[in-house]
Amino acid sequence: MIGGSGGIGQAICLKLAEAGTDVILTYRSSQAAADQVKNGIEQVGQKAHACRLAIDQENQVKKFFDTTIPDLGPIHTIVNASGASISMPWISELTPTELRNVIDSDANGFFNVVHYSLPLLRQTAGSYVAISTAGLKRWPTRDVLSVVPKAAIDALMTGIAQEEGRFGVRANTVALGLIDAGLFQRLAEHYDERYMKAVFQNSALKRLGTAEEVADAVVFFASNRASYVTGQTLVLDGGFSL
Repeated sequence: MIGGSGGIGQAICLKLAEAGTDVILTYRSSQAAADQVKNGIEQVGQKAHACRLAIDQENQVKKFFDTTIPDLGPIHTIVNASGASISMPWISELTPTELRNVIDSDANGFFNVVHYSLPLLRQTAGSYVAISTAGLKRWPTRDVLSVVPKAAIDALMTGIAQEEGRFGVRANTVALGLIDAGLFQRLAEHYDERYMKAVFQNSALKRLGTAEEVADAVVFFASNRASYVTGQTLVLDGGFSL
């Protein structure tokens, strides 16, 4: 579980544990949050390991998959819920440096994970599940730093599904609208009353999603119930993209 200490990542980790899966979760800086998730997994009765990992640092990713993971057992599914810390600029105000930094942290970081984990998933006919954005279906104002890197990740996931299916490897994506957890809460200052009113008016269900709803979708894609599903995107946005 890449990015298991954040709000959405925590919910996914616990839901995987409730489904009967041991969990290896990574975190970038918040060891206290990661330890809390680890304790929650163990209370459910599953094994848990929390590892510090900056996925944009290739040497760290290589060491993680070459040395740490083999000691912990075979991998069934890699879930990527990591995301860069971003602001919400207009495209006209975005600098090349800002975009480059987010792409390095988000899209290039995920490719580091794929590069070093794919041989392991081929051995187990495992799967990838990536958390993406519904902004790829309907552009959300000032969300360029979320949408552009996720577009690259979505393209990579499609390629993995097409090329790696011969080894039994699956790749699916959950594209999120506004979820009342994680990044949404960190960016709360950008969501004024007018913004939120527009969100609810433009969505079918007139509410925010929950981290638990995201976790349910991820667990489905990771499970044997989705054993014949690959290259697919489940849009979990309350109907915002309709």
